[in-house]
Amino acid sequence: MTVLVIGGSGFLGTELIRQAARAGHATAATYATRPGPTSHASWYPLDLRDPRRVDAVMAEVGADLVVNASSGKADWAVTAQGPVRLAMAAAKYGSRLIHVSTDAVFSGTRVQYDESCLPDPVTPYGAAKAAAETGILLVHPQAVVARTSLIIGNGRSEHERVVHELAAGTRDGVLFTDDIRCPVHVADLAAALLELASSGDAAGVHHLAGPDAVSRHELGILIARRDGLDPSRLPTGLRTHSALPGALDVRLDSRATQRKLRTTLRGAHQFCTTPA
Repeated sequence: MTVLVIGGSGFLGTELIRQAARAGHATAATYATRPGPTSHASWYPLDLRDPRRVDAVMAEVGADLVVNASSGKADWAVTAQGPVRLAMAAAKYGSRLIHVSTDAVFSGTRVQYDESCLPDPVTPYGAAKAAAETGILLVHPQAVVARTSLIIGNGRSEHERVVHELAAGTRDGVLFTDDIRCPVHVADLAAALLELASSGDAAGVHHLAGPDAVSRHELGILIARRDGLDPSRLPTGLRTHSALPGALDVRLDSRATQRKLRTTLRGAHQFCTTPA
């Protein structure tokens, strides 16, 4: 099988390449600014805003599976429209498509969200991701939209770097005690995405998040203890007292998808018990 990872130089993309190559798949990957550090993939520059380039890369790679792990933040052309262009090309060339989405498509009004819940985003980023989900499933009904939450992994994620910098006193800021998510380990997430890809009947929306709902401060404490840092050095605050937009408490219910998987989506209390 030939696997194409869109956004292969990112945190999740790097892990997807590692696991796909380890499984013996021919692997290609795209980048927006520069290739990733791994030599386990053939690299292609790609701007998802350019439909001709999207088509050219798809035609050249001839991928059986395309995993979109790219991140364009709130840029509508990249985050909303780009994935739909990619889905159209995947449908044209007969490629299976897995699109990684986010819990930011929800407002937090109902707290618990399973796959049947309709998006109700409250930020431009969430709106762009929600639009991408809708467009992808319209043009490529066999695609998988996989929503996830905070992605953590052995000291290499953005949140882990923030915890280390706060504990060292080299960064200003706080960890919110009222901002709650269901973190997932990057290795579990990548494995689950590739497993969904191998399932012939997986299509539509799936949730891939850990079972533990924790605040960003609680997660910071778990990371600090795992890495031998002093948790008391992590400053706390309330997101409700900040100017940051977005939902406070969003808990992805991944039980329906977990029942279909051999891969276990570990909770933060489990995957933070071993040293990074």
